[in-house]
Amino acid sequence: MSLTEPSSDFRVLVVDDEPETARAHAMYVDRVPGFRTGAIAANGYGALQMLSDAHEAGAPFDLVLLDMTLPDLHGIDVARRMRGRGYTLDIIAITAVRDLAVVRSAVATGITQYLIKPFSFAVFAEKLENHQAFIATMRSGGSSTSQAALDTAFSALRTTSASVSLPKGLISQTLEQVQNHLASSPTRAFSATELGEELGLSRVTARRYLEHLALVKTAVKQPRHGTRGRPEFEYQHNSH
Repeated sequence: MSLTEPSSDFRVLVVDDEPETARAHAMYVDRVPGFRTGAIAANGYGALQMLSDAHEAGAPFDLVLLDMTLPDLHGIDVARRMRGRGYTLDIIAITAVRDLAVVRSAVATGITQYLIKPFSFAVFAEKLENHQAFIATMRSGGSSTSQAALDTAFSALRTTSASVSLPKGLISQTLEQVQNHLASSPTRAFSATELGEELGLSRVTARRYLEHLALVKTAVKQPRHGTRGRPEFEYQHNSH
């Protein structure tokens, strides 16, 4: 990682082969103060080329959000090639894979944090904020450090959020589907009935997932005006 003082926000390279997911993650990045999306790569070779171009231009990226399952290279291979080329920027692995062997390999390549799909914006933001705190702590010691300073820096990477666990009855794959559907239409507000029909879910099930996303502030909940009878609510991707 580069410990020189940045002239601006952390520039992040988002690497994911699913366009909707990549856009959603990029929007998440831009919502976290101190970070901005520098580029999006749809595969491993594309990511390596973008890293090379940025390095040669003298404007390297500061952080990579790296999906593990890409169409051309595994995320671990991308990380290894990055290190082989001398790129020392930090990597946060993003994946739905829960294989311990993959996690161990990720750690061995210098990946500093790990995000299991799907995740709320609160969990995502905490990872980026942890990274920011880690870099700030490492910089504060100048060119030398101590055991206490190192312990403090690495403790910043530990996740303390209780929101990692989903409420009972919610399935992570379905939550990701609902979350990505909202993110793909950021200007549109959905009722539980509308979302359920489009995703093949019952109204009650769709509402449970939408309520959870509203609770973790990934979605905005508001009354739908102009409806008769019992008040109806609508939910929209939170882009702020």
